[in-house]
Amino acid sequence: MTPVLEARDITRDYHVPGSLFKKSRTVHAVKGVSFSVGEGKTLAIVGESGCGKSTLARIVTMIDPATSGDLLIDGRRIDIATEPLTADMRSKVQIVFQNPYGSLNPRRKIGEILTEPLIINAKMRADEREARAMAMLKKVGLEEKHYGRYPHMFSGGQRQRVAIARALMLNPRLLVLDEPVSALDLSVQAQVLNLLADLQSEFQLTYVFISHDLSVVRHIADDVMVMYFGEAVEYGSRDAVFNDPQHSYTRTLFAATPRVDIEAIRARLARKSAAASGASAPAAL
Repeated sequence: MTPVLEARDITRDYHVPGSLFKKSRTVHAVKGVSFSVGEGKTLAIVGESGCGKSTLARIVTMIDPATSGDLLIDGRRIDIATEPLTADMRSKVQIVFQNPYGSLNPRRKIGEILTEPLIINAKMRADEREARAMAMLKKVGLEEKHYGRYPHMFSGGQRQRVAIARALMLNPRLLVLDEPVSALDLSVQAQVLNLLADLQSEFQLTYVFISHDLSVVRHIADDVMVMYFGEAVEYGSRDAVFNDPQHSYTRTLFAATPRVDIEAIRARLARKSAAASGASAPAAL
């Protein structure tokens, strides 16, 4: 079966012009990265800030062209540097950003935000666009009454639900989720992650999930790719990468991640309780 997304030896270089005291140079942001994602699956891309994962996301979402390599969506090669994108290709890939408030126009009502992609990319009547937006609000756990409200009237979790709804308005094949829950409280994170899982199951969506939070990645991913200075240093199934990391950077990354050890906490509390009981016991005569 043809994967929904395939990248073959993708590179992305940026030219930095020189100045009076510095020579011009080339920054290699992405260095020969290859991967593929099947329908209904989730690939998590992890790594520290500056490793190239967001640059890769811009290439996958067809915002920036790759310097070299091949990007294929449903088996079709995409190169925005040499050919214009059609509305059909734009609709196949959508993105959800980290900051929902920053990605929503504060001067436009939610209904306008949701119907805008349809106005640009689809030939639909106004009543059809409104009906689809209303239905999508319900899909993401909001209500029809939210249609006429502004972004500032929502909580962070609700705004991210609006952003997800907007991304789904064109029936995409692939969603790129760029740190979609890192700006949310822990309880809200769980709700949004569960929503994403439900939507993936219902619509057979394919996800590229970019994150630095390994606990989230372990919960949602099917495959994991670890990036370090623009290179994919480890790539495999979630269980293989987490249970037996091969690259030294992956092991370092995992070791630096705080973990909650319930048994260790219980043992520490038991020791404190025993020590307190001993201190309060009367001295023997």
